[in-house]
Amino acid sequence: MANDTQNQAILVIGLGRFGSALADTLDLMDVEVLAVDRDAQLVEKWSRRLPVVEADATDPRALDQIGAKDFSAAVVGVGTALEASVLITGNLVDMGIKDIWAKATSTEHKRILERIGAHHVVLPESDAGARVAHSVGGKMLDYIEVEDGFTIVKMRPPKETHNFRLDQLDLRSKYGIQVIGVKAPGEDFEYAGKDTVINPDALLVVAGDGELLERFAQRP
Repeated sequence: MANDTQNQAILVIGLGRFGSALADTLDLMDVEVLAVDRDAQLVEKWSRRLPVVEADATDPRALDQIGAKDFSAAVVGVGTALEASVLITGNLVDMGIKDIWAKATSTEHKRILERIGAHHVVLPESDAGARVAHSVGGKMLDYIEVEDGFTIVKMRPPKETHNFRLDQLDLRSKYGIQVIGVKAPGEDFEYAGKDTVINPDALLVVAGDGELLERFAQRP
């Protein structure tokens, strides 16, 4: 099903709140997506908005029939049913899918999914709590830890950066972080370059180690 666009096609298994929100967002981003659930009512509900099929992904034969191995990435949005989550993830690993994301509901569940071969495991409630803590406790407006400490944040610019070009600030050498995007008031988001001037009222998108970003965000 996804042979012609394998590099972009994503399989989403499970149409609960997490899986349906993910699949819907990917579809809005014009990413090719196929959603799968064994609940006929959920399939009927989402069929008006998404490419979706009714199938039991705990059965490897069902995954074969929908061409799961042709997708470049798969997301297991089934979390509350531990056995189903593990079986589905194991099936995808056995099929050789190169990028498998899975939802976990506890740290123990996360460890199990990692052991059987999931490449990325997310704890939505825990991750959301961490993002809120960073936002409430500091100057960051949003916080996403991508992997192994590498983090992307949205924040207001410290005073020392106001009205300076990025090449003048040399933030990578000073603080170990990099501004990757800027949104000035009334303007569209733009990717940052060395000639980008930091407007005092702008929003910055900054990447780097989480601890280094925390320190940078705490500067006056």
